[in-house]
Amino acid sequence: MLYYFFDWIEKNFNLPGAGLFQFISFRAGLGILLSLGFVLIFGNSIINLLRKFQIGETVRELGLEGQKIKEGTPTMGGLIVIAGIVLPTLLIAKLDNVYILLLLLSTIWMAMVGFADDYIKVFKKNKDGLKSKFKIIGQVVLGIAVAITMISSKDILVRVPADLAKSQNYNIVKEATIDIQDYVGQTVSKDVAYVDNLLTNMPFIKENRLNYEWFAGNNTFLSYLIFSLVLIFIITAVSNGANLTDGLDGLLAGNSAIIGATLGVLAYVSGNSITADYLGILFIPNSGEVVVFLACFLGACIGFLWFNAFPAKVFMGDTGSLAIGSIIAVLAIILRKELLIPILCGIFLVESLSVIMQVSYFKYTRKKYGEGRRIFLMSPLHHHYQKKGIHEVTIVTRFWIIGIFLAILTIITLKIR
Repeated sequence: MLYYFFDWIEKNFNLPGAGLFQFISFRAGLGILLSLGFVLIFGNSIINLLRKFQIGETVRELGLEGQKIKEGTPTMGGLIVIAGIVLPTLLIAKLDNVYILLLLLSTIWMAMVGFADDYIKVFKKNKDGLKSKFKIIGQVVLGIAVAITMISSKDILVRVPADLAKSQNYNIVKEATIDIQDYVGQTVSKDVAYVDNLLTNMPFIKENRLNYEWFAGNNTFLSYLIFSLVLIFIITAVSNGANLTDGLDGLLAGNSAIIGATLGVLAYVSGNSITADYLGILFIPNSGEVVVFLACFLGACIGFLWFNAFPAKVFMGDTGSLAIGSIIAVLAIILRKELLIPILCGIFLVESLSVIMQVSYFKYTRKKYGEGRRIFLMSPLHHHYQKKGIHEVTIVTRFWIIGIFLAILTIITLKIR
């Protein structure tokens, strides 16, 4: 909203400084300050409100150190994160940008699904919460919505060399000739085409463009179906992975901040014509605005750590964890970096795999030997280390360090080909 307000002021009154809102870098910096400030200022009030309505965590006895002291800690704290993302975004982002609208939709939708789960746990006293099938339905609905938008929106395009677009028979929306700088700084002209094909970046490969339509031949419907199924899988997997990771104070919020900062770098280079051409990745027009959303996301996650770091004053609950996972998945899809998710979200992946391996092996051994056996002392993986006697602060810090390592590795894949 402020973007349009200051744009109107600059055009009509030529007020000095009003033009700052035209710069994504300025609004991104402002977004971090606004979201961080909002969470720090209003966080305690929201926590007190949750405590007033006795929205406290019910802890199952799992034999973990320090577990019982968490009993009664307010949950549904994800509301703080969601408000810290959505409100600043509405204030400073361009709300006619298709990517911003898609991200706001994803945030609010999955927050509602998570809220329903937390509501059932807290107010209905049902520890199982929302049935798994309904969570999955919510994730599938979001995946379908994202897929339909990516396929049908005329504002979602990528830019590729014109000769490549013609040789591959891409759906060319428009062609242009642009001036770019080569490796030695000389300006050269280049023919480019803006296409609406289902393209994505493929890491570690020199010609790093993957076309989902390759898997379906010339069958357009089949290619759309494959694309949609991939998106549904990604959103479901990352959302559930984030949910499983949210088991220790500050673990999810800290790793999500690291992932958000990394995606901010990827959003900037993908939305900047010069940088995208230099790196040889897909240039995505209008995706630079995503940096503003990511700034709000980063500020909200860091601000939430103020209250969620050990010993936590509030827990995120499914309201926050499901939404955060979905936001990260949709961001990666928008930026055509979904194939980097196994690296960037490696913590989520390992946490999910630990649960899958534990459950599968337990069922297999119970069937074969008559009693279930375990690979880990407990799953998800962070509880395994708790069972080994490692303090949760140490576990969280080490997971953050691994997250930073994976984030750096993700960024340097831009050049490793």
